Amino acid sequence: MASSDQATESVWEYPRPPALEESNQQVRVEFNGEVIADTRNAKRVLETSHPPTYYIPPEDVNSEFLKESDKTTLCEWKGTARYFDVVVGDKRAGDAAWYYPDPTERFESIENHLAFYPGKMDACYVGEEQVKAQESSFYGGWITSNITGPFKGDPGITKR
Repeated sequence: MASSDQATESVWEYPRPPALEESNQQVRVEFNGEVIADTRNAKRVLETSHPPTYYIPPEDVNSEFLKESDKTTLCEWKGTARYFDVVVGDKRAGDAAWYYPDPTERFESIENHLAFYPGKMDACYVGEEQVKAQESSFYGGWITSNITGPFKGDPGITKR
């Protein structure tokens, strides 16, 4: 059930190409007993059929826990992404965070901001709510109680 201060959002009403918006909600990422990121200055990317992906400013990420990976991917909207492993103590989450060092003009405000796969972290929060990970090893959407699907990557979903 969505909290009273959050409107219900259907991912099928999100635009394509994706929209980018500021979020003043607290966004927090935890892994192996450490807070990896904590901000009230995240940006949300909203795209048809996807739960929001949160991009966290680099100054609000504990970079000591990030190890650059060799992985890159290409997004038709945002450009080429680079990846980090998240490493805390003896626990490693491979390719668990990504960023755009040189995003397209439309997404230049997320340059070097980090996004995390919630399914690879121990916990990710929007406000006080722990998010659910979007089904998929590729998509990094954050599902909260006010976000409705079905979501791209869910078993059995067909394109609309």
